[in-house]
Amino acid sequence: MLNDFNNFFQGLERAERLDEIQGLLVALRDEMQIDHTVYHWVSADGEQYGFGTYTPAWIQHYLDKEYLRVDPVILGCFQRFHPVDWKKLDWSSKAARTFRRDAIDHGVGNQGYSIPIRGPNGQFALFTVSHNCDDVTWAQFTEDNQRGLILVAHFLNQKALEIEKGRVPEPMRALSPREVDTLTFLAMGYGRGQVAEMLSISEHTLRAYIESARFKLGASNTTHAVARALSEGFIVVGGAAREAEGHWPGKDGPEAITA
Repeated sequence: MLNDFNNFFQGLERAERLDEIQGLLVALRDEMQIDHTVYHWVSADGEQYGFGTYTPAWIQHYLDKEYLRVDPVILGCFQRFHPVDWKKLDWSSKAARTFRRDAIDHGVGNQGYSIPIRGPNGQFALFTVSHNCDDVTWAQFTEDNQRGLILVAHFLNQKALEIEKGRVPEPMRALSPREVDTLTFLAMGYGRGQVAEMLSISEHTLRAYIESARFKLGASNTTHAVARALSEGFIVVGGAAREAEGHWPGKDGPEAITA
């Protein structure tokens, strides 16, 4: 596969238009003998941009159904920095299972592998390959091609930023200390009532901090805000966990974040 990736890199270096990149992704898909290769850039306000080999019918269906809100690939990869096999994502909710069936029906494939990409000023994008095959075949494919796919993701995003300069996001505004505290405890899994008590504030005031943080981070909901704060380094959960033990003794443990 090394020669296949080298051909892609050489073509990408020469590319000046989106249709040229599209053609390269089609060629890479065919060389790798899989169903799809896709680049997907999601902005903070939910605007989507990309190219690849998904069918126009699936792309339009995805937009019409507003699947960005429930897509486990987007939600799961936003909280990660390393390549993710779709089988390791959370598909337990009814919405996620419905989305998966719909995707398979539209030819996306039952296997997928996505590489999260972080660009300037909090940019978030994904490079994804997908196919329809058994688990053993897919595991071998991802093991053999992981390094090359990571390089493809990096250079593809670099080219996208170069061609679409107007899409580069604005720098995020810094969070206040109270907003940091709020998102940190939510990230640890504490419920809103618990967080309000730990910070000695009302739930109404807590909501104000959450909404302010969401606005600054360009997040669509609380879970999105927590994920962005984590990925951008505004909050660090590991150190806060020890501190929280002193604030919240004798409790049974964290609750799920409520968006």
